[in-house]
Amino acid sequence: MSHFARATRLIARSSSSSTPSSTSSSVRSFSTSFASLKAPTSATTTDPETGRTKRILTFSKKSGLSNFKTYLPVTPSLRQLRQPISEHLHKGGPYRDLTEAKRGTGGRNDHGRITTRARGGGHKRRIRLVDFTRRETGQQEVVRIEYDPGRSAHIALLKHQQSGAMSYILAPTTLREGDLVQSFRSGVPETFHLKSSTSTSTESSPQEYDPASPQSVFPPLPGSSDPSDLLTPPSPSSLAPQIDLAALRQAALKPGNCLPLRLIPVGTLVHAISLSPTGPAVLARSAGSSARIISASSPSGKHAQVRMSSGEVRYIALDCVASVGVVSNQDHQHRNLGKAGRMRWLGFRPQSRGVAMNAKDHPHGGGRGKSKGNVHPVSFSNVCFVPLSVL
Repeated sequence: MSHFARATRLIARSSSSSTPSSTSSSVRSFSTSFASLKAPTSATTTDPETGRTKRILTFSKKSGLSNFKTYLPVTPSLRQLRQPISEHLHKGGPYRDLTEAKRGTGGRNDHGRITTRARGGGHKRRIRLVDFTRRETGQQEVVRIEYDPGRSAHIALLKHQQSGAMSYILAPTTLREGDLVQSFRSGVPETFHLKSSTSTSTESSPQEYDPASPQSVFPPLPGSSDPSDLLTPPSPSSLAPQIDLAALRQAALKPGNCLPLRLIPVGTLVHAISLSPTGPAVLARSAGSSARIISASSPSGKHAQVRMSSGEVRYIALDCVASVGVVSNQDHQHRNLGKAGRMRWLGFRPQSRGVAMNAKDHPHGGGRGKSKGNVHPVSFSNVCFVPLSVL
């Protein structure tokens, strides 16, 4: 029925009414006064400036040790939406000099062929240039913790206290604005070296490494009952100058510091692990991931045993570096996007099932119709019935 015919029918119905009172009673009141509005059934708050009552649209929901932000379902897409609470994140944009534009490929290679299906679109993004080598020595101050659209973990913006150079690193869980981090990849600073033997203080005088002496400066070989032992004893060449291990452990074993595996005690949780002494960090970089150093025993004596979050135990050279702590944003895996549109914003397109495709497009495609359980329909023309007398 067209709109014109519907309007004509309504006019004829109103004109055929017997009394004017019935006509006026059937007309709906469209009053815009606030008195006619129903009181909201959800939680409300009063604005102290205007005095108006507003509904609370966001809620904090605690699940174990995690806090999530949920929303009042004023729209269907907000009913299942759940996001981790990260109030310490920077509200503004990134440090522009450490970013570059991200150019999308749509899942295509250099020949123009689709190598990764269901990719394309998404919001415009800029890649954050994260420092995975950590070669800069000296203390660096954490300026702020930021969100990175290119990874699941958060990143920290650092400023070198002496040179003022800016850089990005992966942010551990407990790292906050104003903290100090340091990298020991290029060597241990002189502030952690013991004084010469001519010093009047006996506590700071250097001692030779003696495995049989419990008062030795360096701890014994790994495998002892003390979990804070270092992975390997120092070589004779590293005894000059000697290192104050007590001060080094107190200053270096903090979240965000980067140092070689041979200087990290057994049992420490680390992330951003490199696989070569001069290469960048490649292991344990996603949100909430970490690895634990369990031993330094290996057939060659030059590798440490590191247990990954998957349970795999890997041999990694003692000269490789790692950062102390667990990667931030541990609740990333428990979030709920709430609607398909948020997946489109992230650059994912709809994907078809393989059984619904043709044989040339997917290994599961082609053939006759299939049910949900991927079972071929039975054709009774091929069924052979055996008499019961034979059985």
